[in-house]
Amino acid sequence: MSTTRLPYDDIVLACPVTIAYERFSEQSAHYWLGTALRRLLDDSGLQKTQVDGVCVSSFTLGNDSAVGVMQHFQMSPRWLDHIPMGGASGVVALRRAARAVQCGDASIVACIAGDTNHRESFKHTVSAFSRFSQDAVYPYGAAGPNGSFALLTNYYMHHYGATRADFGKLCVAQRDNALRNPDALMKKPLTLDDYLNARVIADPIHLFDCVMPCAGAEGYLVMRREQAEKLGLPYVRILGSIERHNAFHQDPVQYRGGWAMDVDELYNMASVTPSDIDFLETYDDYPVINVLQFEDLGFCAKGEGPQFIRDHSFTIDGSFPFNTSGGQLSVGQAGAAGGYLGLVQAIRQLTNTAGNTQVENARIGMVSGFGMINYDRGICTAATILQRG
Repeated sequence: MSTTRLPYDDIVLACPVTIAYERFSEQSAHYWLGTALRRLLDDSGLQKTQVDGVCVSSFTLGNDSAVGVMQHFQMSPRWLDHIPMGGASGVVALRRAARAVQCGDASIVACIAGDTNHRESFKHTVSAFSRFSQDAVYPYGAAGPNGSFALLTNYYMHHYGATRADFGKLCVAQRDNALRNPDALMKKPLTLDDYLNARVIADPIHLFDCVMPCAGAEGYLVMRREQAEKLGLPYVRILGSIERHNAFHQDPVQYRGGWAMDVDELYNMASVTPSDIDFLETYDDYPVINVLQFEDLGFCAKGEGPQFIRDHSFTIDGSFPFNTSGGQLSVGQAGAAGGYLGLVQAIRQLTNTAGNTQVENARIGMVSGFGMINYDRGICTAATILQRG
């Protein structure tokens, strides 16, 4: 059944914040989320009581959910959501929050994501990530997503002719972008030779194909346009958005994501085409997922990802600016905050506050999310198209 979705008229995003990442932290996830909330209040001039809606995403809250976090923060929002969807969380939170404001269930929503990274916390997270990981992955020695993404990468290379040099070009470009981002954890230049000669992790995955876990937080606000203008905040308009879960579950191996099911609707809702997109921010825990997003979001046809890579530079000042903060592969993956990284960066780009990572004359951007890798596939996908306010 097909329905016509209402546009996001007069609903805007504002106040992008990043709490600088740390490789390891003895602080709790609550600390990182609370610091993001405090920064949102400070940067917007709002009082805590004026924020009457909250979205929370985190993997390391322990027994707490979003409700428990509100008790820690001494808040009493009239609208609350918990988005445990990993790399898709940022866009999914946008969708939920925007509709809540549009319908009057909340007036200002703080969307926050953050995680800590103790010395053993990533090990504990992946070992109990899902029923699939507990029953079908971790007991057999595949500790975490490296083995799963090695499977997907090997399949893609075999069927579509991608080479390690193709994936390496993306990693090198993202590192180049990250060197302009003071918050990126990866501070050293990366050459293609560095990438190709790095040690094997899970063939064909090598060291620089793998995202680095860390601690950190991201956040942004959702409100009506007139509220943003009253507060004097630069803002971003939402032209369209999609999400899809457990798409193409019959595929023996994941070679496409849920974006492919809804991408036409996304462009139709936004009244733009792929050629109108000035920059793209994707979820990028491994390079092969970037390529799937290039294809499934309509920038090239299925199987044409390798040639698309060869045709573009992907740097901030080059052709097809991509993951302009450096992406997770060079900034780090702060747990669920990794699902917010691209969206927060896109808000910066479209409010002209991206500093040294600013894409000149950026007017329309796309953000794409991919999350919850279970055994052999990621099961959450989302995307949004945003426009300078």
